[in-house]
Order: sequence, then C-alpha cells, then structure tokens
Amino acid sequence: MGAEVRRGSVLVCESDLESVRALKPALRDAGLDVCITPTAEDALVRAALRMPDAVVIGTLPDASGTEICRELRRWSSAPIMLLSEVSDEVRVVAAFDAGADDFVTKPFRPRELVARVRSHMRRAAGNEDAPLLLDDGTRIDFAARLLRLEGREIRLTPIEYKLLSSLVRNRGALLIYDMLLRDVWGAAYAGDRQTLRAHVANLRRKLESLGSTATIRTYAGAGYLFEGPIALSSGQRPVATPTPPAPRQLRAA
Repeated sequence: MGAEVRRGSVLVCESDLESVRALKPALRDAGLDVCITPTAEDALVRAALRMPDAVVIGTLPDASGTEICRELRRWSSAPIMLLSEVSDEVRVVAAFDAGADDFVTKPFRPRELVARVRSHMRRAAGNEDAPLLLDDGTRIDFAARLLRLEGREIRLTPIEYKLLSSLVRNRGALLIYDMLLRDVWGAAYAGDRQTLRAHVANLRRKLESLGSTATIRTYAGAGYLFEGPIALSSGQRPVATPTPPAPRQLRAA
C-alpha cells in the first residue's frame, strides 16, 4: 500500500452562520479538513493544540480578526486570510501589518476564496530559497523568513517574502501590477491592486525601519521596480545591476 496522502487542514474562525454555510462545504469539496470555531478564544486554543495549514478569520464576538492574526503571528507562519464586511484602506493595511496574507470582503464567492486558500497553502509548503545578500549588508533569509542587518532582524509574512523575492530576483526590471499579482498570489488575484499596494507599503516600512537602503520604486499606473545591488557571495564584490530607463510615459513616484 502506498504512503497516505496528507489532507490539508483549515481553521475557520467565524461566528456568522451564513459565511460558515458557504465556506465549510466548499473547503471540504476541495479535499481539505475543516475546523470551525465561533470565538477567538476557541480559535487560539485549537491553533495551539494543532496548528492548521491555513487560517480563515471572519467575524467573532470576542476579538477582531487583526488581533487574532497578530497573536498567531507571534509563533506561526501559516497563511492567514481575513474576511470582513468593511474594506477601507486603513483596515486593509492594518490587517496586512498584523501579518495577514490576504483580505477578502464579504459577501465572498466560495470557490474563489477556496482557490485563494489553496494558493497560499501551496506557496507556504514550497521549497525555501537560498538567502540573498544586498550590498548594504541586508541579508534576506528566506528559510527563516527574516531580514537581518547589523544584528537587527525583522520578521516578514510568507507573502511579503514572496513579493520581495519576486522584486529582488527581477531587480532593475519594471514588474507590472498584474505580473506581480499572478506571480505572488495567483491568477485569482488579477486586478487586485489594493492588496498589492498594501503589501508593498509594508515592505517599504520594514526595510526602512531596518536601515536598508534598498528601494521599491513605484511607476504610477504600471508597476514596481526594485533598486538595490546584490552581493554574489561574501568573498565577491557586490554587483550592481543597471536600472533600465522606464518607458517615457511613466514616472517614478
């Protein structure tokens, strides 16, 4: 008999029965084990006993999704998705800053939401990349999901690392919005520029707070460009990749 194939597990923290009725069967139809918790306290206990492969946080009576997300991020790197009836920019940015990988507004389409959950799970289970060293001494440690510089370190979410990796490995090239969305989140996210902008803003703040000189430059209406030479190894001189001129109709912000 062959080895048993492990089913992925999803913890759904949601007190809204309508959302549970829509999401629970959709996740199970996708071959995922589902655990439903109606309170934040129950959710944190369940996660502590057995951390799931992904967490979906909706409306709860005893805590906000951002609060639960921040608590889980103290010890877990599992993908976390927040569901909310409100999607103003302040709330979205706060969610991502707390460590969320995704933010979906209610009412949601169950099949699309499940596709997003599975996409995050695949990326979280993928092989980690080797560390990269920027010429200013910033070390991007993908295995540990940390940025390090002169004894300081900052932890980033899996999505932030995936986004940074895509930007860094294409340094000097302008990456259009939809290209980044497909590469980092998958085809289901095409056109979701609010998610992309929020994560780029968080990356910039964290790089700046670390003291890194790396720059993520915005070209309004087009995309983003990473500026920062990479050191090939500790024994070699940093190699700067020339930055090609942006198209004439684009201006860097």
